Amino acid sequence: MGTNIEISKIEVADILNNYSGEFIEKNNLSYQQIKAIKAIESCRTSDLGYHKLVCNKCGHEQISYNSCRNRHCPKCQLTKQMKWIDKLKAQVLPVRYFHIVFTLPHQLNALAYINQSTVYNILFRAASQTLKQVALNPKFLGAEPAFLAVLHTWGQTLSYHPHLHIIVSAGGLDPDGLEWKYSGKKFFVPVRALSKVFRAKFIDMLEKEYSQSTLKIPNTTKEVDYSDFGKVKSLLYSKTWNVYAKKTFKGAGKVIEYLGRYTHRVAISNSRILSLDNGKVKLRYKDYRDNNKWKILELSALEFIRRFVQHILPNNFYKIRYFGLLACKNRAGKLTICFGWLKANISISKFEGLIWHEIIEMATGRDVSICPVCKKGRLINPELLIQNSE
Repeated sequence: MGTNIEISKIEVADILNNYSGEFIEKNNLSYQQIKAIKAIESCRTSDLGYHKLVCNKCGHEQISYNSCRNRHCPKCQLTKQMKWIDKLKAQVLPVRYFHIVFTLPHQLNALAYINQSTVYNILFRAASQTLKQVALNPKFLGAEPAFLAVLHTWGQTLSYHPHLHIIVSAGGLDPDGLEWKYSGKKFFVPVRALSKVFRAKFIDMLEKEYSQSTLKIPNTTKEVDYSDFGKVKSLLYSKTWNVYAKKTFKGAGKVIEYLGRYTHRVAISNSRILSLDNGKVKLRYKDYRDNNKWKILELSALEFIRRFVQHILPNNFYKIRYFGLLACKNRAGKLTICFGWLKANISISKFEGLIWHEIIEMATGRDVSICPVCKKGRLINPELLIQNSE
């Protein structure tokens, strides 16, 4: 199929619309993967219906096609992201934060991909228990921190790369709840020690799943015999697991805005796709091993789709989770106590109760409801015009 689309308009949906039929026919996909593909293809097209807006001054009518609202769609995340950022800003403690990344070794990729819910849940549990355990240790911080974790499964080239981005408060509430204990500028535990505890916890949890025969076992490769957990365990213990601690953030607002880039991000944004030409896709990616230089990667359309669908999460799987002082059970008690010790107040989200165009106007200063014809009226639901006339 020879397809040429202008660079400025290329989207994931264009690639799927042209090649997903062939890809689905050749591959055994899950219900969630097919559902996401069809949703992205139909997003903001007549397939999903439309809603009509009318100017309350000049009567100009504007048709807007409905969004798919699928969490893997590159076009449906902006207002969700802004609302999440603003709500969390109102709840986080006004202290410094660390950014920690927990990554699974690539030897687990095949096992993780066919057992996504199980392995991803283990990843969350192992990382959160590790952080809480080392933070409560009197040799390190001796307090319970506030932290949240976001799951990502991709690298810059859409490779399969499961890892957690975690934001941890630089300090915590002491076990008696009598004071807020500040940590230094460096992370309160050596990363190597953190890595070893994380590795041990993850392997122990994975071993329990093996013993209960709850896992699907992938085919043996030259590197890993997944059918023999003893061999898997020995291999995993022989590897240094990657836990990376990034610099601290000076304020809660900055850390949440930074994290917002990760929370509602999909595997690839439309802006990174450069062209679709005769079954070939060109995309931009940042090479972290080469001084963060931007480079260009060319893939066949079918390979692009294969890589993209790897990152479609299981149905009802929560990729953002809250722990420590930010856990739901602690927000009304321990978190409130911490705000008191820090002489700060929990505020209310300014986006609470607003609809999408009101959020965009407040965030950007641009009123997208202004009529493009008369420039004076507002585009509103025509039913409201009828009600007002009555």
